[in-house]
Parts: sequence; structure tokens; C-alpha cells
Amino acid sequence: MMPDSNRPEFAERDPDMPDDALGLGLELPPVAQPTAPAAPMPSAPAAAPANTGGAAYRVLARKYRPQTFAELIGQDAMVQTLGNAIKRDRLAHAFLMTGVRGVGKTSTARLIAKALNCIGTDGQGGPTIDPCGTCEPCVAIAEGRHIDVIEMDAASHTGVDDVREIIEAVRYSAVSARYKIYIIDEVHMLSKNAFNALLKTLEEPPGHVKFLFATTEVNKVPITVLSRCQRFDLKRISTAKLADHFADIAAKEHVEAEVEALTLVAQAAEGSVRDGLSILDQAIAHADMEGDGRVTAAQVRDMLGLSDRGAIRRLFGLILAGDAQGMLAEARSQYNLGVEPLAMFAGLLSEVHRLTLAKVGAPRDGALDADAAALVEEHADRLSFPVLHRLWQLLLKGQEEVARASVPLDAADMALLRVIHAATLPDPGELAKMIGQGSFAAPPASAATGPSAPQSATVQTLMPSDFHALLDRLAREGFVGLEMTLRDVVRLVEYAPPVLAYQLAGPVAPGFVAELRDALAKVTGTRWDVEERAGEAAPSLLEQEQAKIDAEKRIILESPLVKAAFAAFPEAELLDSDAHDMKWSKSA
Repeated sequence: MMPDSNRPEFAERDPDMPDDALGLGLELPPVAQPTAPAAPMPSAPAAAPANTGGAAYRVLARKYRPQTFAELIGQDAMVQTLGNAIKRDRLAHAFLMTGVRGVGKTSTARLIAKALNCIGTDGQGGPTIDPCGTCEPCVAIAEGRHIDVIEMDAASHTGVDDVREIIEAVRYSAVSARYKIYIIDEVHMLSKNAFNALLKTLEEPPGHVKFLFATTEVNKVPITVLSRCQRFDLKRISTAKLADHFADIAAKEHVEAEVEALTLVAQAAEGSVRDGLSILDQAIAHADMEGDGRVTAAQVRDMLGLSDRGAIRRLFGLILAGDAQGMLAEARSQYNLGVEPLAMFAGLLSEVHRLTLAKVGAPRDGALDADAAALVEEHADRLSFPVLHRLWQLLLKGQEEVARASVPLDAADMALLRVIHAATLPDPGELAKMIGQGSFAAPPASAATGPSAPQSATVQTLMPSDFHALLDRLAREGFVGLEMTLRDVVRLVEYAPPVLAYQLAGPVAPGFVAELRDALAKVTGTRWDVEERAGEAAPSLLEQEQAKIDAEKRIILESPLVKAAFAAFPEAELLDSDAHDMKWSKSA
């Protein structure tokens, strides 16, 4: 009967079968394994370079898999904990490694297996955080052929029968190692029944057995299993550490690489060492095609498609300009070049995210060249936070619609047109206030949709219609002291957003102009040209209010009734609180 190929077997096997095919826990003496590949056929080259086909090329992710804890980057806290546990002989019976792809979960499990079973170069050593790497257990574990270290992929062995075989096998002691170790990768893929069958053994395994679990989705592992394991959350590796690591590997590979190129590779890896090494492998091959073998930032940008972000920025600029026709043409052009509408919206969302981070002062994105970074800074200065948040919400909604649409390009066109016409509208509460106060002035229809609309058209729709509306906006945004200064001592020469020219009717605080520019940029989303200018100027609002009060008093004092009252009572005076009553008496 043929054995079931879907799970480990404990039946008799072909003696020529390698040890790692013996299954989980088969208690047979280890079959001698070749420690080197068979000699090549006489016709094969004796020592062909790797790139000539004489030997199989090993990708960087496999070639530089960490063989010691010192080579495991970015997981210092875990290494220290394991080291202390080994020194104090406080080893848990089950470990769970979790984290995103490529941060070293399976590599850590293998290193723990080596650390627990290492016997040292003299054959007398015990468990150590620094396994020698040369003793028979270390070598066999590194080559994946140790009979007492069993690796199982839970993605292909999900059933309860596979777990039953583990339960049966753990009763037998290790054949040649100190501990029998089970490494179960992607453990979250086990079925519910498989987890339940494992619980009792996992809680009270024999002293010679250790379980090492690895998973990318720890939330799918039952809490009953988590509570029986010592858990290590492996962190994403920082961009700086990845870039340094890739620089070391490039040097070992005798490849010259620009620092910026390695930084781009590290950023694209998103914290995953394996992903980064795969990208670096591709970058080296791409550089070789160029002829000089040097990995440059420009080549990496081109390889990763980062140069296409320039097209996304052009599309974003057309949206900001309100150029509907230009935007539709650019979107169609990108579609014809193979850019899917969903990818287009993902790029636009990424651009809004980048602008928002730039506006709050986050460090510059290293993936941007100087021109792109300058454009990001310009857009971040012009766009306010409300506009950026509105753009984000509209683009996110558009992305959802495109994902569900039967004709994605049509849905993308409609969603982008909605962004142009709705992104800069105030929220309902602000709109109601502006209408109630008479401070909302809608731009002409052509101002936001015409092909020749200026870059700041979308911002202009949010500009206060007059100086009074500007002061109200400043007060609502918390700049009360500045609003009072403008109301009391500023005589307006010109108000043409984003231009404000004035004269002063009294003293102001030092740094008044800089403070005013910053406040106007925050509340309107664009930089203003603020200057003190000679020429004809209107009275300040305080002066206008005082002049109005004085005029009302003169009218009241000129009335016959008030004159008669003053004639009868020469020492009487007109109070402000009585002025309205007297006006009323006159009108009555």
C-alpha cells in the first residue's frame, strides 16, 4: 500500500529515503547522509562559477539565512530572554514565534533547536545561546537532516491525524540529541480538532520534548494554545538596520551599491529581511544588465516602479488644479500603459498620506528625489488639514467603488471627478455657519473646472470672502488674540486672498507678521503674502465701530426731544446703554 503523501508516516520506508522523509518521531537509527553533493559527471566543468550554470545559484535569502543568534538582526530582546533562560536552566517546553513575513520566525526556531542540542566542539557542551555550529547536531540541524528535529508545515498537515502522530511519537525519547524538537510552521493553519488534540500534550509534554511554533497570524491561534506557550513577538526590522545589513551583504557579494539604493531596497522590504534580500537579488541582476554591475538609486527606482510615482503626482496635481479634462486624459494614459485603476487610487492615497505626514513635520521620505520632495513640501504648505482629510476620505471611497465596479475605469473616472468637485467643500457644520454669517463666497463655475485653472483653485474655494469672514475663521480656529489685534489696530489696504496689505493704527507684538502668516496658512491651507504698505487704507474695524457709535450719538443728540431734555437738565449726560432707548423713543 502506498503511504499517504499528505502527512508524515510511521510505516516502513525505502532505506534509500533521506532522514527528513522519515516523518514525525520515527524511532530508527539515522541513516548516514552524504555531507557533500555527489561528484560531477566527467563531462561537467570541475569548478564552474555559480553564474555559469556549473552549480545551482543560491538566492541571497537562503545563502545568508542566520546561523547564529548574533546574525539574527533586530530581535535583541528575544535573544537576551532566551540566553538568560538557558543560563538559568529555565527553558519553557513550548515557544511561539509570531511576526510578519521574513523577520526570522523559522530561523529562530532552528537556532533554538541548535542552542538546545549543541554539544560543543569537544562533545561535552550543554545548551548554549552561542551554538558552535560545528558539532554533529549543529551541522545536521542546519542541513535539515537531524532525526530528532522534526519540521512540519501546518499548511499542508492540518488534520487531527497528523497531530495524533506527534502525540504518539513524543512518548519515545530522542535518538541521538538532548531534546526531541518539533518545529511547526504556520501553526495557525491547524484545524480546530487538531488544536484540541494537541492541548494536553502541549501542556504536559515529556521532559525531552520541546515544541517550537511559528505563525504570521497569531490571532488565529486559540487562546488555549497561546496560554501554554512562551510567546515572542518578532519585530519588523527598521529601515536603517536593513540598509546596513544589505550593505554588508553587498560587500560580501563584491557588489558596489549606492547608499540611497540600499535605503530604497530597505524601504520596499517593509521590515522583512527576506523580502529585502529578494529585492536586493533582483537589483543586483538589474545592475548587471546595465553593464557596470553597480546598483544605483535610479536603477532601483525604475525596477520597483517608483518612477511611476511621478505620473501619480502629475495626476494629483491635475486634481488639485481642478483640471477635469486633463485629469481624465492622464488617467486614461496611465490605464493604457498598464496601470490598473485600483493601483492608481492606491498611489493617490499614498500621496495624500505622504503630504499629511510632511505637513506635521515627519522626516522626509527617502524614496523621493529632490524634485519630488520639493513638490511634496509645496503641496503640504498649500493644503490644509481639513482638505487633506477630505481628499483621503473621497479617494478611499472611490477605491472601494472601483474594487466593486464591473468597469473599473469608468468608476475611477466618476470617483476622480467627484474628488475634483467635492474635495474642497467645507463640512456641513462649517458650511451652515458660513452661510448664516454671509461669509461664504462660491467661486465661479469655471474657476475649479476649467483647463487653465491655477494650481491654487481648490484652495481658493475655501478662502474667506472678506476681511470680516477671515477674522471669524481665525477666531473659530483658536487664534483669538490675533483676531483681536487685526480687529483693533489693522487698517486694511488690500484684501485679495492670498494677499493682505495693511497699515497699523497702534502697536503690535514682536513677530506679528510671522505669526499672522503662519495662522493664515493653517486656517486656509495656503501661504499668504502679508505686508505693511503705504497708500489709502480703510479704518480699522474698531475705528469703524467707534465711528458708527459716534454717528448714532450725534443723531440722537440732534433730536429735538434730547435737546429739550438737556436744556431742562444741563448736568445730564447720554449713556451708551440709553442710546438705544432714546433712538427707540425717537422712532416711537
